Amino acid sequence: MTPGELGTGRGAFGMLDVAATVRGATSHRGITYAEVPGFRPLLMDVHVPVGASGPVPCVVWVHGGGWENGDRRFTPGHWPAGWWFESFVGAGLAVATVDYRLSGEVRYPIPLHDVKGAVRFLRAHAADLGIDPDRFGVSGESAGGHLAAMVALTGDDPALEGTVGTCGPSSAVQAAAILYGVTDFPTMLTRRRPPPGQVPDGPEHRFLGATPEQASVIAAAASPVNHATRSSPPVLLVSGDCDVTVPLDQSERLRDALVAAGARDVVLEVVPGADHCFVGVDPAPPLATAVEFLATRLGA
Repeated sequence: MTPGELGTGRGAFGMLDVAATVRGATSHRGITYAEVPGFRPLLMDVHVPVGASGPVPCVVWVHGGGWENGDRRFTPGHWPAGWWFESFVGAGLAVATVDYRLSGEVRYPIPLHDVKGAVRFLRAHAADLGIDPDRFGVSGESAGGHLAAMVALTGDDPALEGTVGTCGPSSAVQAAAILYGVTDFPTMLTRRRPPPGQVPDGPEHRFLGATPEQASVIAAAASPVNHATRSSPPVLLVSGDCDVTVPLDQSERLRDALVAAGARDVVLEVVPGADHCFVGVDPAPPLATAVEFLATRLGA
């Protein structure tokens, strides 16, 4: 396949808005990685380091926003503008930022299927983009951290693979950096239980599409803690100890589940004084830790 054919068969790669929008990178913007009948096209941007001597590792970035907001192009407002994607590129990593369908459109597990479809698309077109199909990482923050953790822990699981976009290539990744992600839905749903007589209507309920009483099986199945295995890839968990949106114990629970399962490379980084999105502290140091972890594990 030539670069001009990269896409979903309808668009031409050469007609995309391709410009160096991230310092040090060639940025391929607005690639359609899947078209699902009845929904908007699913898009990604891919930023590849300029001047690399060979194929580079690729990190798939999954935005947050409670599964109901967010955009692949933007990071939390507290973070330095452009810094996050530039840091990946500066470390010798390509970064692919992906959109996925939100909870006003679909319910779990469809957003997970979308992100897995993005990984498969990237692997299928790795040669055209200059990325290494054997060195993939995934990272995400908050709701995106949940999806990133699920991608990392369920690679090629037939029950969760879905049929979005390119079929055939693997959706497995070789490392993950999870920033304050939800890892145990039953505990989060219990924490947000409404007063008697009120219908549960939090972001977790909208994402799962049911109350915990109606869907305890779904809540458990959507929880990364229940997918920890000995063969899990290297995982870094980063969370603030003052996070009131997704408490630190969510990261601790996944750390404990991975260790108990025998996973060999699990790191928990606690950020003192940090609220959600690292509000209250300088976000650069914990973000740099995540970049370094992925660059090291992926051999950048």
